[in-house]
Amino acid sequence: MLDYLIVGSGLAGISFAEVALKNNKSILLLDDKSQNSSRVAGGLYNPVILKRFSEVWNAKEQLGLMNDFYNQVEGKLNEKFNFKMPVLRKFFSIEEQNNWFAASDKINLSPFLSTKLISKKYNSIDSPYDYGEVLHTGYVDTALLLDAYKKYLLQNSLLREESFDTNHIEFLDSGIQYKDIQARNVIFAEGFGMHKNPFFNYLPLDGTKGELFIIKAPDLNLDVIVNTSVFILPLGDDLFKVGATYNWYDKTAEPTEEGKQELVERIKEIITCDFEIVKHFAGVRPTVADRRPLLGTHEKHKSLHILNGLGTRGVMLGPAMAQALYDHIENNIPLDREADIKRFHKRYLKTLTSDQR
Repeated sequence: MLDYLIVGSGLAGISFAEVALKNNKSILLLDDKSQNSSRVAGGLYNPVILKRFSEVWNAKEQLGLMNDFYNQVEGKLNEKFNFKMPVLRKFFSIEEQNNWFAASDKINLSPFLSTKLISKKYNSIDSPYDYGEVLHTGYVDTALLLDAYKKYLLQNSLLREESFDTNHIEFLDSGIQYKDIQARNVIFAEGFGMHKNPFFNYLPLDGTKGELFIIKAPDLNLDVIVNTSVFILPLGDDLFKVGATYNWYDKTAEPTEEGKQELVERIKEIITCDFEIVKHFAGVRPTVADRRPLLGTHEKHKSLHILNGLGTRGVMLGPAMAQALYDHIENNIPLDREADIKRFHKRYLKTLTSDQR
């Protein structure tokens, strides 16, 4: 009997797979490639919400676990995914500079916000009010990570590329039977696909569509990530990843003309040089209204668990949330109340008939 059957092989799924394997547990992943948000993600990690200069939830803990996790996976797969790179927040006024310095005085933010203004002038970017530098930042090449990790899983017969049908779950005293598979636990890491899961679709997962570009801009000479209304991330060879839009209504993963025009306008507000759109892509992020992940165990079926809702910060949240869920299942360590799906207990009760309550 498997220890873990994992449904989904995005950032959430492979994070849990790696934690389980590190602890010598047997696993199998199922994935039908229906969700692409992890693959097309910007991949940035940044411990500060730059719109309002506030700390990302549990940022210090997440960064520590994240760096250990990606170092381990890089060594295991002999690939480089994690690229340290400064994030510069462009200031648009003296008031923004003052707000930055006020935030940098706060105990929880001082480790992440440099108090030295960056006055370097980058080609084709006007910056009369300079930049603030966020520390402990960079990006993960998520497409490369997922491709390499899936290759490893396939080589070791740990991944089946097929859809998961909840109608085939049979509950046993010791776990579940799914077709030819017996497992003690099932981890649902389906991203926005959770809406089709009858065991967890009561949870308030609200997908947010994001559209991004790869652009070619030979006159834009950047060696840092610039963050304003969008981020501009240098990839080398005059290529830059730019994003992202936020659409709360369109739940498709197809690029749109509306998203394209929005990104083009925002880019032109930041850079003055010409650029060519090399690639335009989109994905639906698994976001939650209270901006916290969805972790936990089904209230009735104790062999079913969920790891979802990583939103826009999957590269930071994935390793930490996978470790937390693993420790909860194996060692009965309580989950953070802000992430535990028990916070939606009343919503779960509404799914039950009067006879089930």
